[in-house]
Amino acid sequence: MVRRICGRPSWLFTVALIASLIAAVPAFAQSTGMLKGIVNDDKGEPVPDARVIIEMNGGTGRKFETKSNKKGEYIQIGLASGSYKVTAEKEKLGSAPVTVSIRANTTQEARLMLAMASASAAKEVQAKNAAITKTFDEGVQLSNGGQHEQAIAKFNEAVAIIPTCYNCYNNIAFSYTALKDYAKAEEAYKKSIEVKADDAAAYVGLAGIYFNTGKAADAKPLVEKAVTLDPNNPDAHYIYGMTLVATDAAKAKAEFEAFVKLAPTAPNAAIAQSLITELAKQIK
Repeated sequence: MVRRICGRPSWLFTVALIASLIAAVPAFAQSTGMLKGIVNDDKGEPVPDARVIIEMNGGTGRKFETKSNKKGEYIQIGLASGSYKVTAEKEKLGSAPVTVSIRANTTQEARLMLAMASASAAKEVQAKNAAITKTFDEGVQLSNGGQHEQAIAKFNEAVAIIPTCYNCYNNIAFSYTALKDYAKAEEAYKKSIEVKADDAAAYVGLAGIYFNTGKAADAKPLVEKAVTLDPNNPDAHYIYGMTLVATDAAKAKAEFEAFVKLAPTAPNAAIAQSLITELAKQIK
């Protein structure tokens, strides 16, 4: 049992617990992911009741459909990890396909624009998207197979095709992290944030690097922002809780509770539940 000393939590427990659990922070393997976004017209106005088609790349045959609401927003849950092509259509309008990489228990975003396009323009867009989809999928397969150096090369090829591919930078960072080249992983996550400042996944990834390299103070503001951008990102809550264990037991407990609620079967769920139990003793 953890005892209170002079009305404060035992630092011995806090320090020992963090030390024993730091290695668990990168283990974010979950079951399914989520995709959300907005459908706009060429004037930037939201398009309600647009049909959004989400197709998994690689010839799997997996296909999901949803519709945008009155604000043009859409959401799709239950997506297995992998690369997806996302398009939208309504009446005679269609969007250029957008490629997104879904990782389990994370949320990705795809903004779609409906517009009339000339045949030549549409053909050019399709060719470019086909090229990046193929390259991106090859990178994902290499990464999943543990061939991270080759995966990085593929994702860089994809960036050469579309420099604003923030998912490419996220995957580059993921592979560099696996190779323990944290400096290059940090650089890639920062580039992702530069390209897409509201991508919670990049903030979470960067925070994970900082926390695991002894820079918890630098990790904290990143996961705070990630939680704000995407309250449904369980990894953000988990790392945020880890950065708060030594300073704010009540807040840390709340973050771990949010994590367990969002990802009850996650590999780190048992660890989080143990932390919740111990932190509750400190708060009393």
